[in-house]
Amino acid sequence: MTEVLQPPLAASPQTQTQPQSPGHVHAHTRAHGHEPSFTELVYAHYAWWHDLRNDAPAAASDAYHDMLARFERTHGKIVHSFWCTHLESAVALTELKARFRWQRSRWVFHRESDWATKGCPEIATQLHRCDELAVRARTVLTGVRQRICLQLVTASAAHLLSLVDSSTSHAEAQTAEFLKSESEALDKTETYYKQAANGQAQIVYFAGMATVAALISAVAGVALAFGWMSGVAALIAGAIGAVVSVVQRINAGAFELDYDVGRPYAFFLGGLRPLIGGAFALALTFAFTSGILHLPVGSQDAEANHKLAVFVVGFLAGFSERWAQDTLTTALPAAAPSAQPPTQAPPKG
Repeated sequence: MTEVLQPPLAASPQTQTQPQSPGHVHAHTRAHGHEPSFTELVYAHYAWWHDLRNDAPAAASDAYHDMLARFERTHGKIVHSFWCTHLESAVALTELKARFRWQRSRWVFHRESDWATKGCPEIATQLHRCDELAVRARTVLTGVRQRICLQLVTASAAHLLSLVDSSTSHAEAQTAEFLKSESEALDKTETYYKQAANGQAQIVYFAGMATVAALISAVAGVALAFGWMSGVAALIAGAIGAVVSVVQRINAGAFELDYDVGRPYAFFLGGLRPLIGGAFALALTFAFTSGILHLPVGSQDAEANHKLAVFVVGFLAGFSERWAQDTLTTALPAAAPSAQPPTQAPPKG
């Protein structure tokens, strides 16, 4: 466990509170046999630190370490933390190791400081930003990206909480400058979260596309057995065009997804993309082969050229849905003009 018991930084007189008596704190930190919450652990740590500073008996120390062991057994080892020295407030990051190799460790951000920041709304607002980012990172991100984001959030929360510790003596101007700096740090953390979440959503989206493209290939194999060559070629070309379009946008950094909706929805959206491309490719192919639209091909070996042209049209339909829609729109009959001219208003006499 990493405990930051450093010389605290300063808080305004509004946030300073008198330390509670050890007896009152011990009442909150007795071991009851249940798995303790982070709030109970914070009180136990405060009592232990209070007795340690005053050379009191080791009862609080035993209670704290017992509660810490029970807390870490449930929530995981505390890998980073900050404990206020004059307030019952703290932030911590825990890691619960996975039982099996194919599972991931569970990282959780803990904070208990609302009563310490009730006189400092600016600090409370930034700490609530930390809570929001931690919840989103834990829910959306996985692996090393989740760990990095949560560690950045915990570091910012620890710096902010140090401001409300009662032995700080920074001037108000210095506090405002500190808050601005931490706000900018949280902005960078939020930017990192958005980029990481969007990257993970793109992977899930691409997995959905690949799965549906494989299903389309299976359907195409069945269609080939019945001799439906033109339709199969257009279907496959449209699916390939849709996949190439997405890959190109990802490489250009211009592909954004709604990552907070969850992985199943991103997978579903990815699966729709080759289906839409294939549908547009089929529609355009049938429009050209039926004569609704004209497909210019070379005079030499016209049949072979027509097959290649159908494949190209199918690819373009999947690659650009807007182009496919515009091309199909041209096949619609123009609106018939009105038989009678519009009625004119009589001149004013």
